[in-house]
Amino acid sequence: MRKILHLLFLLISPLLFAQLPQSLLKPTKRVTTFDEYDGSIHKTLKYKDASVIDEKSGTFDTKLRYNAYTDALEFKKGGDLFELLKSPTSHARIDGDYYYYCNFKTQRGLKKPGYYVLVELNEKYRIYKKYSVKITKPDPKGSVSGTATPGKVRIKTKYFLEERGIIMELPMNKKEILAALSDKEEELKKYMKKNRIKVRKEEDLIRLVSRYNALKSTDGNRSRSLLSDRSRRD
Repeated sequence: MRKILHLLFLLISPLLFAQLPQSLLKPTKRVTTFDEYDGSIHKTLKYKDASVIDEKSGTFDTKLRYNAYTDALEFKKGGDLFELLKSPTSHARIDGDYYYYCNFKTQRGLKKPGYYVLVELNEKYRIYKKYSVKITKPDPKGSVSGTATPGKVRIKTKYFLEERGIIMELPMNKKEILAALSDKEEELKKYMKKNRIKVRKEEDLIRLVSRYNALKSTDGNRSRSLLSDRSRRD
């Protein structure tokens, strides 16, 4: 799957330049709020080798890192900090992750814009993951011993099934995902047991959705949406 995504990334790259142009960047400030917290708001502390594709001007080699707190792709030049302009026409690959800025909506019509990482590409649907942060504030009183405990920052990952710009979050436990895909619950339950599917594993989650798509395709209407049965309930 990574090879397919990489090939797709290259196919839409008209040219290769050495430096990221200023026109794709805007100045930003470093977030200092969590400097004393355990953990980081960044996916990686270091800036990683990256490629940026702008559909209007070309492809650029650079170094980026993802800030899950501000939902931004950061670029550093000297002592100055910038972020990539958030646009559906600019994409980036960082350390094997393919970031797309998407203007998705939920099935209820709630807007969910942001950076999503493409992990599965299908002619009918796509699976994305999105990073966010879980913040635990420091406790000055601490435990029973009275020792203060520092704040914590953790990167969380959520997965989404997307079809024609509409997304549904994929639960990360067996009971909830079977409920989300309830119209094929019994078939999927047997499939999970037979194939020892663990939905917390990305590759297993992809396999499960693929199986769900195959089951839906046997219903006699191959154009049927994977999300339509839940659009009035979610």
